[in-house]
Amino acid sequence: MMNCRVLATTFPSSWAPPKFQTFCSRPSTIRIQCSSSSSDLPITLEKAENNVYMTGGAYDFEKATLSLTQKLMASPKKVTLVRHGLSSWNEENRVQGSSDLSILTESGVRQAERCRKALENVFFDQCFSSPISRAKSTAEILWHGKEEPLVFLDSLKEAHLFSLEGMRNVDARLRYPKEYTTWREDPSNFSVNGVYPVRKLWETANEAWKEILFTPGDHFLVVTHKSMLRALICTALGLGPERFRAIDVNNGGISVFNFNNRGEPMLQSLNMTAHMYNDHIYLY
Repeated sequence: MMNCRVLATTFPSSWAPPKFQTFCSRPSTIRIQCSSSSSDLPITLEKAENNVYMTGGAYDFEKATLSLTQKLMASPKKVTLVRHGLSSWNEENRVQGSSDLSILTESGVRQAERCRKALENVFFDQCFSSPISRAKSTAEILWHGKEEPLVFLDSLKEAHLFSLEGMRNVDARLRYPKEYTTWREDPSNFSVNGVYPVRKLWETANEAWKEILFTPGDHFLVVTHKSMLRALICTALGLGPERFRAIDVNNGGISVFNFNNRGEPMLQSLNMTAHMYNDHIYLY
């Protein structure tokens, strides 16, 4: 059930509403469903002739952002990004990286089930996932009962963090103070033997976007890891690896991008987590 309130404004007695020129004889309306726990709550919104909804939605974004595909796609796309549920190393406050030893916990399973419930009214043509256990298990829960098989992409794997992987953060700080401090405070310059994991993540994020966007279909579900999500979101927004920690995504957090057929992205939603606290159902 959703509670709504109306805000009333009092105007001076001398005030009169401005006059507008009328372009059509009757208003155009649409019916949408509100994303609440109630699945049958209709709301009617007035829609302008040029299809710009009076809620302030963007009119268009052609040529306003950078293309991730560098060439035309067959149709516009929508991509929903989901971070895996809580893992064993999340609970133990360990550095995870690309290790496959961190597995989904019971809480993580419940979070994945909440994600599935929250997205049950959204149709996806395909689901892509990192093959690493914690993301793979989350994707299997989200995609359960679907006809199309899951697609696992190596380009969605988490960053490889070498000797830091598996260490409790407090221990990594003591044993590798220089490397750990760089990883935490200047991640784009964190390197091991000449390899820069975060910079490399930006490269693989661009590869992942192309693999996903050139797949036939209109709406895709993507399940992966926090660092990769940061890279996917930042590359879509034109932000470099030095902005790595400018984005945060919770376990089970949901983000949504729209792409026009030029491959130009617009961020619609970032790190939605209402479904983690109640029976929220998304409709978009």
